[in-house]
Amino acid sequence: MSKEPADMNDAEGFSSRVKVGHIVPDYEFEVFHDDKVKEVRFSDYKGKWIIVVFYPADFTFVCPTELEELAAHHGSFKELEAEIISVSADTVFTHKAWHDTSPAIGKIEYPMAADPSGKLAKAFGVYIASGGLEHVEDEGLSLRGTFLIDPDGVLRTMEIHDNAIGRSAKELVRKLQAAQFVRKHGGQVCPAEWNPGDDTLKGGDLNLVGKI
Repeated sequence: MSKEPADMNDAEGFSSRVKVGHIVPDYEFEVFHDDKVKEVRFSDYKGKWIIVVFYPADFTFVCPTELEELAAHHGSFKELEAEIISVSADTVFTHKAWHDTSPAIGKIEYPMAADPSGKLAKAFGVYIASGGLEHVEDEGLSLRGTFLIDPDGVLRTMEIHDNAIGRSAKELVRKLQAAQFVRKHGGQVCPAEWNPGDDTLKGGDLNLVGKI
């Protein structure tokens, strides 16, 4: 078996195996979903948009506020033919315990993926490690990373936050709508703050240079 290049596992440098515009590898992982433990792959969701949401850990502080907000918008994502997959370093059993005991997390109906080995976090470039003997805050966990994968398995957006900064589900819905629009309407691009129904721009139109 060939050895992986060293930079593939350079967690301190947050190197990533996934890149915008490229197909995401078909990783297999466990999820807690519908009160069951399942083994799934990204290809199981082929034909849908996938929103992969990394967060540091269960039973924490900012994380439940984000996951509860995603649960509140889950219907909107499903209407847009998208599925959310949340990912943390916890096991599926910890996910179940949190789901069973927290009123906020009990609202979740999307899959909660387990990543105790850090395989997914490393692949997506959000794994936190010290790289040495010194302790680093949140080491072994992940940064708050959000990744939008299209129905063909191609990564379309990525966003990584410091763990002290929570994300917005409303903005994620808007990004999904923009990504779906440009996928459907080749050559059209979405300007800042674009929402469905707003004007778009024609990509590469030289007549617009210097006039926007």
